[in-house]
Amino acid sequence: MTDLAWWEAMAVRAAEVTAWIVIVTGLAQILIYLVQLLFAAISLSRRPPVVRSSLLWQRYADRAPPITVLAPAYNEELTIVESVTSLLALHYPEFEVVVINDGSRDGTLQRLIDHFEVEPIDRYHDLTVAHQPIRGLYANPRLPRLLVIDKENGGKSDALNAGINLARAPLFCSIDADSLLESDALLRAVRPFIEDPDRMVAVGGTIRLANGSAIERGRVTDVRLPRNPLALVQVVEYLRAFLMARLGLSQLQVLTVISGAFGLFRRRLALEVGGYSHGTVGEDMELVIKLHRHMRELRRPYRIDFIPEPVCWTEAPEDLAVLGRQRARWQRGSLETFAKHRDMLFNPRYGRVGFLAFGQVLVVDVLGPVIEVLGYFLIPLLWAAGLLSIDYLLAFLAVTFTFGIFISVATLILEEVELRRFARARDLAVLTFVAVVENLGYRQISNVWRVRGLWQFLRKHQGWGQMTRKGFQSAS
Repeated sequence: MTDLAWWEAMAVRAAEVTAWIVIVTGLAQILIYLVQLLFAAISLSRRPPVVRSSLLWQRYADRAPPITVLAPAYNEELTIVESVTSLLALHYPEFEVVVINDGSRDGTLQRLIDHFEVEPIDRYHDLTVAHQPIRGLYANPRLPRLLVIDKENGGKSDALNAGINLARAPLFCSIDADSLLESDALLRAVRPFIEDPDRMVAVGGTIRLANGSAIERGRVTDVRLPRNPLALVQVVEYLRAFLMARLGLSQLQVLTVISGAFGLFRRRLALEVGGYSHGTVGEDMELVIKLHRHMRELRRPYRIDFIPEPVCWTEAPEDLAVLGRQRARWQRGSLETFAKHRDMLFNPRYGRVGFLAFGQVLVVDVLGPVIEVLGYFLIPLLWAAGLLSIDYLLAFLAVTFTFGIFISVATLILEEVELRRFARARDLAVLTFVAVVENLGYRQISNVWRVRGLWQFLRKHQGWGQMTRKGFQSAS
C-alpha cells in the first residue's frame, strides 16, 4: 500500500468512527426518550387524573396541610398584579402568598403597594438560610393571605431563600411571579403529600404556555394555541418535557428537575440542605439534587414525584434572541449542577439516582448537544468529500429526524388519551404538524443555543441575561 492510499484509508476510518460516535450518541438519546415515554404511560395508567375539582376537595380538603406560595419578582410590573390576583384566588383550604420583590428596577413594588394597598409591617422570621438584606415587609389586614417582601437584589435563589425564612407553613410552593396557577393546582399538587406523608419530599407540576389563550382576571378561561410560530413550537416542547420526560423519570424515581415555575417542597428538608444555592442559574435542579443527595446519604426513605394534572401557565418568549438566551441559560444551569455533583455519577452510594438520573443528564445534556451539532456539519461534509458512504448519512438523518418526530407525536397521543387539554381537533392537527416541522430547523437551532450555554459554562459566565416580557394578553 502506498503512503497516499494508507492516508486515504485512515481518513475513511476516522470519518466512520466519527459517524458512529454521532449515531450511537443519537441512538442512546432516543433509547432514553423511549424509556421515558414507556414509564410516562405506565404512570398515567396507574394514577389516572381526577377530573373534577369538587371531588378533590371532598377527598383531600380536610387533610391538606397549609402551604406558603413563594413568588419571587424582578422587574415584573407588567404581569405582577394579574399574577398575584390569580394566586389570592387559589382554591385551597389554608395558604399564604409571599411575593418577594428582589430589588426590581421598574415599578413592581409600587404596583403591588398601589393595587393591594399594602403597608409596612413588622414580622418575626428565621434567618436559617442566607439572603440579601430585607428592606421592608408589607401587608394589608383586609388581605391576610398576602405578604410582600422588599429586599435587595440577589437573584431568584436569594429571593426564594428570603421567602423560605418568612414562610410559616410546613410546605412551600415556589413559582415564577410571571406565571398563573390554575385555581385547583395546589390541591392537585398536594395529593402525593397526603397519600404518602412520611416519604414525600417534593412534587412538581406541569408548566403550560399561555401565549394565545384567553385570560381574564388572572385565569386562563379558554385554552388556545399561540399565533406566534416560535411560541407554537414551544407548546410541543413543553408537552414533551413535562408529559414524557418528567413523568417518566418520576415513575422511575430519578427526577432531577422540578421547574422553578411550579414546585411544592417540604420546608424543613429544604432548610436542612441550606435552601436554594447561590451562584447558579439552575437553582431548581440544584435543590432537587441536593435533596436526593441528603436523603440518600442519611439512608432515609423518600419520594420526589411529578404529577401532570396541576397546571401553571407561563409566557413563552416570542423572538429568537430572548428564547436563545433562555435556552443557553437553562443549559448552563444544568451543567453547573452536573459539575457540582459529579461525584454522584455512577456512584453506587446514590443508587438509581447516580446511575439513571446522572447517566441521563450526561447523555442528553452534557454530550448530546455538542455531538449532534458536530454531526450537522461533519457527516454531510464527510459524505460530500467521499469519505463516508450514503448509508451513514441516511442513518444520521433517521436518528436526527425520524425518531424525533415519533417521540413528539407519541407525546401528543399520550396527552390526548389521558389529559385532553386541547378541546379543538384543529389544535391537535396543528400541533401534530408542528411536531414534524420542528425537526427541520428549530431542533438544530435549539442545539446551537445549548452549545452556547456550554461555552458560557466553560467561561464561568454569570447572570440571567435580559428577558423581555409582553405580559399576559387576552386572545379576543
